[in-house]
Amino acid sequence: MTETTQDCKAGILLINLGTPDSPTPRDVKRYLREFLWDPRVVEMPRLLWWPILNGVILNIRPRRSARAYARIWQDEGSPLLVHTLAQAEALQFQLGDEIKVVPAMRYGNPSIRTGMAELQAAGCQRILVFPLYPQYSATTTASAFDAVANELKHQRVIPELRLLNQYYSDPGYIQALAKSIRDYQAEHGQPDTLLLSYHGLPQRYADAGDPYPVQCRETSHALAAALELQEKDWVHSYQSRMGREPWLAPATSDSLRELASRGCKHVQVACPGFSADCLETLEEIAMENREVFLQAGGETYEYIPCLNASEAHIQALATLARRYLGGWL
Repeated sequence: MTETTQDCKAGILLINLGTPDSPTPRDVKRYLREFLWDPRVVEMPRLLWWPILNGVILNIRPRRSARAYARIWQDEGSPLLVHTLAQAEALQFQLGDEIKVVPAMRYGNPSIRTGMAELQAAGCQRILVFPLYPQYSATTTASAFDAVANELKHQRVIPELRLLNQYYSDPGYIQALAKSIRDYQAEHGQPDTLLLSYHGLPQRYADAGDPYPVQCRETSHALAAALELQEKDWVHSYQSRMGREPWLAPATSDSLRELASRGCKHVQVACPGFSADCLETLEEIAMENREVFLQAGGETYEYIPCLNASEAHIQALATLARRYLGGWL
């Protein structure tokens, strides 16, 4: 039997974490409910977690989070969504019409369900699932794969799948990060210290075998080497702690206080675990932690934006996509 052109078409489902539809308590609550109910995100028996989530967290956190989202919301919408759509459009242009690129969010809209449906409606019988998480974690990458599998489990005919589960040490990704930092410093000057901040994770997840912190460390070391930094020139830390149990350390806020106490006056912060700017980078890092550093005695605090849809980033993503699509085109 001769294959048709349609049968040969490949697609990419470009997945990021997600965002509420608006910075209102109602939409934020809907988003948080979906996010925090994921057993990959909160590893706790459902009977114990349900009353905590629905009786406490969802009655308190949505209003506070909505105020935070409102501080960073753009005219076009959520920054994470705006940047992810731009990345998908740029990647589509880079790869050409032979491959269809569709963006999706693990939580919220556009959903993985609608993304998979769009790819299949376009005749894509071969799909690369591409989560935009450089470092693998069960809480992010594995959860995205869970959602894709869940959408396919009731279909009689499913497409061929390939899963890209990490690119934390990919040379193109590291060079894109290094270029972004060099370009920023060429305009704003060299700091006393470069702080590399990653999203946190409960320590027990790492103890159970999640490779995330090891991969974050390897990214930091590869990036420091690409920038030709000495050990004294940079710091590695984790942000976004939640709850009372121990999380990965050192915490970004603690590291900033320590740097200021040691006489560091000028710090620049980059977030190599985030492919696009979002609440955790624009509000927590660029705003909240700036106050932490300045109140501790620091003088100049600068946040270096994520790679977003920069040319070097899209080139790196395109190279990865072509590698994983090898033999399909």
